[in-house]
Amino acid sequence: MTDIASQNQAAGGRPGRVVVVTAGGENPWIMINAFSAHFADVAVVEEQPESKGLFLRRRARKLGWLTALGQLATMIASRFGKRFTRKRADEIFATYKVSGKPDPSIPVKSIASINDTDAIAQVRALKPDVVFLISCRMLKAETLAAFPCPVLNFHAGINPAYRGLMGGYWAQVNNDLENFGATVHLVDAGVDTGGVLYQSRQKPAPHDTMHTYPLLQTAASTDIAIAAVGDALAGKLQVIDVAGPSRQWYHPPIWTWIWNGLKRGIW
Repeated sequence: MTDIASQNQAAGGRPGRVVVVTAGGENPWIMINAFSAHFADVAVVEEQPESKGLFLRRRARKLGWLTALGQLATMIASRFGKRFTRKRADEIFATYKVSGKPDPSIPVKSIASINDTDAIAQVRALKPDVVFLISCRMLKAETLAAFPCPVLNFHAGINPAYRGLMGGYWAQVNNDLENFGATVHLVDAGVDTGGVLYQSRQKPAPHDTMHTYPLLQTAASTDIAIAAVGDALAGKLQVIDVAGPSRQWYHPPIWTWIWNGLKRGIW
């Protein structure tokens, strides 16, 4: 645990309201539950997941239809394969003493998209002192400008080298295990390009896969997220200088995923 996180816990947490924006799921609830155990006032705004059709059209505009369809195939195969990783997931929960189950005592507001006018109004009505994003849509510039407080994001990857998606997987593929980890950063108009606040590194187990990398990265990083939120509530946010190349990554197309799995044992 970072020194700042330890100090915040010893002090009994910082006063102020933390609003978490997410599309839900086990990984985000690990972080939400960690916040709830540390901060007195936590609320959740949960948006509906983006449709696969919208995802496909947007990705095709960027990368072409062949690559987009290949990435969608990986996502579908990944969802099917997730059932075979439950044992490893339970190991991660036990090792880091975290829970991914929703806590009914934490208030949750349901919205369609964080970028909707009504959703922005709902978040503003909560009067947040910090907004924390985890597994949600990218904020439009006007959405970000509408929030009168620091906006932070949890990213399962080391920025700036592994911006975007599947940071842990690509670090493995690139034989770059020194950069297998997670980042908490300020949110700006780019994709994971905001100022870095904290980073953590992990060592994946041989039987970890694309299904469990993000779970490991999240479970092992609650301390840096708590530290960043504590800094925001205390008005002491401090960006760190992280050198290195910057690149945005996406889901691997199905042929890339299968090749790396069969030839290198990286699933």
